[in-house]
Amino acid sequence: MIVVGLTGSIGMGKSTALAAFAALGVPVWSADEAVHRLYAAGDAGARAVARLAPAAVGPDGVDRETLRAAILSDPLLLRRIEAAVHPLVAADRNAFLDRARAAGASVAVCEIPLLFETGPHDWIDRIVVVSAPADAQRARVLERPGMTAEAFEAMLARQVPDSEKRALADFVVDTGGSSDAARDRIADILTALTAPGEGD
Repeated sequence: MIVVGLTGSIGMGKSTALAAFAALGVPVWSADEAVHRLYAAGDAGARAVARLAPAAVGPDGVDRETLRAAILSDPLLLRRIEAAVHPLVAADRNAFLDRARAAGASVAVCEIPLLFETGPHDWIDRIVVVSAPADAQRARVLERPGMTAEAFEAMLARQVPDSEKRALADFVVDTGGSSDAARDRIADILTALTAPGEGD
């Protein structure tokens, strides 16, 4: 089975790209969705955050906006939370890959926003980077509820630049144009990944 790492900077259209792979019948996994599950009330991720930032955890689990504000005021907090939560996310991902292999999948896609930033990623066979022009990226992100220009810039500062990600990719999906063009590109990538000899 070929394991694909799908990544890209904030606001580039990773979730849309992941949905396009899923629509083609590919098993997909999202790190963000895994974190959402882990941050639910009583789950392991919520308990880990409660130990480090108790104000960010309520009866419904982790309040991500409160947590984001806490991280902006204490940059070291992010590293401590990542150290506690990343192993939980990795375990969730490995369970997904085990299920995909058991089901006989030829390709599985894992969406990991900070793939290059968190490394290593030697368990990945191919890397797909989702990219868009900087102005489109900024407009998309600032449309999100609770997002500010300050928070956006802080996130960008922690991420590997888009140009570097594109250079490291096996495939690039440009989401700056039409959605049909992006879906066609993903279909072409899947065809390439499933070509005879690709997974050998």
